[in-house]
Amino acid sequence: MLPPTYPLIAYRARVTAPHVIPFLPSYIPPDVDMNQVNADVAGDGVSVPPADAADVPALRQVIAQARKDGIDLKIVVIEHNPPIDTPLRDIATEVGRAHPDATVLAISPSFAGTYSTHFDRVTLEAGQDVAKNGNPVQSSQNFVSELTTQHFPWTSFTIAVVLGVVAAVVATRYLQVRGKRAAEAQVASPTAD
Repeated sequence: MLPPTYPLIAYRARVTAPHVIPFLPSYIPPDVDMNQVNADVAGDGVSVPPADAADVPALRQVIAQARKDGIDLKIVVIEHNPPIDTPLRDIATEVGRAHPDATVLAISPSFAGTYSTHFDRVTLEAGQDVAKNGNPVQSSQNFVSELTTQHFPWTSFTIAVVLGVVAAVVATRYLQVRGKRAAEAQVASPTAD
């Protein structure tokens, strides 16, 4: 049975394409003053809450060591954990936009967030994983260590394995064709006894 028909009504309003958000909105916790964070980071590369002021000299040493390794590191310590770890990446991104060549580590007691234009996301995520220990100095040292540690070159290894397999397939096929031709030549030529 066909559905009932309804009179067609012209819709004269202008219809546009779906709206797309060109960027994801960021969430900065209300207790984080980004103006103060950026001012602190611009001074010495470190922004810490007053409760962690004793860690500033050690954090400056971590930044100096990172600089020796060719990393322009900025460290932002947040006093309280946000509900999820995403705001720390948003904080790191905001600081990174203000300092385009910097690698930024934002840490709270249980979370870490990073931003960098020099390191790939996989390396940054690995650094974040080792920077979640609650001690800002140790977290920063772990992060820098992860960025500077040489890892097994999986990409090169994978390329070598693929090329080895291709070479084995080509060699096997060559030997099959050669063996078949030899067998056909042996059948075609009578043997003299």
